[in-house]
Amino acid sequence: MHCPFCDAEDTKVIDSRLANDGYEVRRRRECLTCSERFTTFESAELVMPKLVKNDGRREPFNEEKLRAGITRALEKRPVNSEDIESAVERIKKQMRSTGDREVPSVILGHWVMDELRDLDHVAYVRFASVYRSFEDVNAFREEIERLEKAPTAEQRRNQMTLLDDDDVSS
Repeated sequence: MHCPFCDAEDTKVIDSRLANDGYEVRRRRECLTCSERFTTFESAELVMPKLVKNDGRREPFNEEKLRAGITRALEKRPVNSEDIESAVERIKKQMRSTGDREVPSVILGHWVMDELRDLDHVAYVRFASVYRSFEDVNAFREEIERLEKAPTAEQRRNQMTLLDDDDVSS
């Protein structure tokens, strides 16, 4: 690492410790040429997959666009910002866990609907109505009926899986 004071290449690490809840490493360094000390932070660079739109275009994942869509669906609903941030983080984790370089936007839409269904049913129906392009009141009614029959988030979490995690990836 170059010294920010004299631009020398030789620096040594004096101390290292975890920072930011273990997501970064804080390193205290000393320049071997000018003896100045400085701090650096090291963190993992996680590259998000690109989104493949319905028309075939590819675009970089935009976290702000995701957050804005979820927030818009939850407008004037009793859901706190921590729950929204947790939902955004879970969706990002799902995207990274695919291991793919590209994710179809339709899959991202389904993940958003899953999160909204768990957060607030009204927001879920709002989002679904736009996402699925509901044409009339019957489409709303059918979605609400499907929602009423679906297991709750708690029931899904407590449900035993029929397949091992190894079997799912096969």
